[in-house]
Amino acid sequence: MSTRLRYALFGLVALLAITSPLQATSPEMSGDAPAASSGVWYEIFVRSWVDTNGDGIGDLNGVTAKLDYLQSLGVSGIWLMPINPSPSYHGYDVTDYRGINPEYGTLADFDRLLAEAHKRGIRIIMDLVINHSSSEHPWFKAARDPASPYHDWYQWSNQHTDLDAISATGSPAWHALGKQHYLGIFVDQMPDLNFDNPAVRKEMIDIGRFWLKRGVDGFRLDAAQHVYYDFESQRHDPKILAKNLAWWSEFRHGIDSVDPQAYVVGEVTRDTEAELAPWFKPLSGVFNFPLAVQLIESARSGQAGKLPALLDGTTQAYHAVTGKYGVDVPFLSNHDQERVMSQLHDNPQQMRIAAAMLLTLPGEPFIYYGEELGMRGNKPDPDLREPMRWYRDPQGTDQTHWKAFSAGDGPDITVQAQQDDPHSLLTRYRELIGWRRHIGALRDGALTTRDLGNPQLIAWELRDAHGAVLVVHNLSGSAQTIRLAAHDLQRYAGVRARTEDATTLAQGVLHLPSYGSAVLQPASASTK
Repeated sequence: MSTRLRYALFGLVALLAITSPLQATSPEMSGDAPAASSGVWYEIFVRSWVDTNGDGIGDLNGVTAKLDYLQSLGVSGIWLMPINPSPSYHGYDVTDYRGINPEYGTLADFDRLLAEAHKRGIRIIMDLVINHSSSEHPWFKAARDPASPYHDWYQWSNQHTDLDAISATGSPAWHALGKQHYLGIFVDQMPDLNFDNPAVRKEMIDIGRFWLKRGVDGFRLDAAQHVYYDFESQRHDPKILAKNLAWWSEFRHGIDSVDPQAYVVGEVTRDTEAELAPWFKPLSGVFNFPLAVQLIESARSGQAGKLPALLDGTTQAYHAVTGKYGVDVPFLSNHDQERVMSQLHDNPQQMRIAAAMLLTLPGEPFIYYGEELGMRGNKPDPDLREPMRWYRDPQGTDQTHWKAFSAGDGPDITVQAQQDDPHSLLTRYRELIGWRRHIGALRDGALTTRDLGNPQLIAWELRDAHGAVLVVHNLSGSAQTIRLAAHDLQRYAGVRARTEDATTLAQGVLHLPSYGSAVLQPASASTK
């Protein structure tokens, strides 16, 4: 039995054991086929998750301890931020690519986490940070000697180098080390590796294979575009793009020998779907940064704005490259960005509609831990990565406390407070993720936006092999009424799922309460 099939069977058994919030709140869903994987990923900063040994720092055993929580949420995968040894709190400067940060546990702990996650049908991808290493890595320490074979594993200046050059991240690119200067486009503690060196490329492929053989289901590729995009002046250089894509194609080919189904998603911070599309050739997907910005803007403003054009453009651009639909990687925020609730100025209804839009888009959406509770967080970066809020009492058992809370969230912004509250944000996330498990078009349908003649509404059709559904969101604080025949949508005669009980569809007229969302289906639709 293949690894993918085995996990799918595990997931099916586990999901059937959970009462689906969608089934409980939407009688229209009765008669559905058994639930499938939601395709939703959940990003975890292990340091902030759960502390099982009393040192205040989250650990891998803590991730294992809360797998049932993640299963009840309905996610089908976890992205672990860096878990390799590192001198920093965040871990994005690695000193051992085949090891586990001792503050987080051991390889045996990680193996147990993988086994327990897979039993529940939950995949795990890990951060792979290979654009640069730590300046404390043994490779870099050896590389300081020009005679060392590791010297050429990094990038050094010569007589033609502009030592004042600005890096692609807007910081100084070159850093002094005695009489030498080395390239580090983020900070001096992160020297860039030299991927023109075949030994470096081989080592990174071997590292990928190492983790896949242990059971990891793929990787989130940190700074994927910066393997060759080093300087501000290279932003739109097609040769640099070609070199990046060639490397990641080589990496993909290299790991395919271990697991051709590995999920490999890249961090590529670009402003348009046209710039992101080429990356789908070597990778499974890339995070859709422009869409994240627009989803939050549309939720905050109560206006669809540029969202319809962006969604249609993304669908077309990605399909042109992959020949498939449902490949996008939408999200709202991550560990580098202000938390969604903070961007929405603490508006809980806007938070709910942002979540509803995200989780009714095709592809594999990512949720940042605590987002489902409405946790807040503003820069600097450590304040975006604060301890997960499990209990009303911030000193609760196994609560991490490696740093103090800064956002001012009260006891209601906790799992304990929201777990059994049918009106909580956490419950809403469970419901929305439940929709994805039952409605296949939400996961992999071809998306086409529909103009309902009202800027406070956003709607899209999703079509897969079983038929089509119409998703409608009311972005405003006022109820809206839509006569479907006026937009050639009269075939949608049933409400498949809804967030608000007051949603009605009768005689072709849809009534959608404020901040309400609905999935409509044709009168004779398949329920697969």
